[in-house]
Amino acid sequence: MLELRGLTRRFGTVVAVDAVSLAVPAGQMLGIIGRSGAGKSTLLRLVNRLVEPSAGQVLHDGVDVTALHGRALRGWRRDCAMVFQQFNLVQRLDVLTNALLGRLAYQHGLRRARVLLTGGFPAAERARALAMLNRFGLLAVALQRAETLSGGQQQRVALCRALLQAPRLILADEPIASLDPANARLVMQALREANRAEGISVLVNLHHLETARAYCDRIVAMQAGRVVFDGAPSELDAARLRAIYGLTEAELAAEAEAAAARPAMA
Repeated sequence: MLELRGLTRRFGTVVAVDAVSLAVPAGQMLGIIGRSGAGKSTLLRLVNRLVEPSAGQVLHDGVDVTALHGRALRGWRRDCAMVFQQFNLVQRLDVLTNALLGRLAYQHGLRRARVLLTGGFPAAERARALAMLNRFGLLAVALQRAETLSGGQQQRVALCRALLQAPRLILADEPIASLDPANARLVMQALREANRAEGISVLVNLHHLETARAYCDRIVAMQAGRVVFDGAPSELDAARLRAIYGLTEAELAAEAEAAAARPAMA
């Protein structure tokens, strides 16, 4: 169980996340929607401590994540994998090596240093990564440099890397915002498969309500850093959407398309 209790983040006078409290059961796929600047990205970064909270707590299975430091914090970030909008692959490295970086947290001491210097992951780790790439239709490009892949392929490599961390939770920050519809479906299906097949909890930020309805068990809508809706996808109908945002679903989708064309914002 992931619990957010009064989670708040201020940047000067701006309150990006405002006293958010949520309970996310293990194995749930939660979609977080909202207009640009609603606080979605900051919320995910608070969960894995890429951004420190101004107030409030993050707890996972009763452990206070906001109190972790050093090795314990590194362990949490291993268990709480992140998938970014812009893939965050090492473009000059091949696909297999990029995927294997998800296993780096399991290398320690001199072995970790050797892996970083030479890329010499153990044979068992390489076999595990190849099996993961095959699972997501990427085996044929395993030895290609990441920069040669399409955006959809790169995002699937990023998801393979995340899954190779053997996480308990995946945080996906606008993972399909820069993808065409066909590749967006492939990435969302991959996230859903990981959620269902392995029971991994998934929190995914999305612009498109239609996508959230299609893949998520639950939807949270944010506005000005606050949760303004929390419920089943079927409950977020046209009337509720207009009451929250003053927009139709089509208008919200058009705004999302325009936002996706701009550089990512927190």
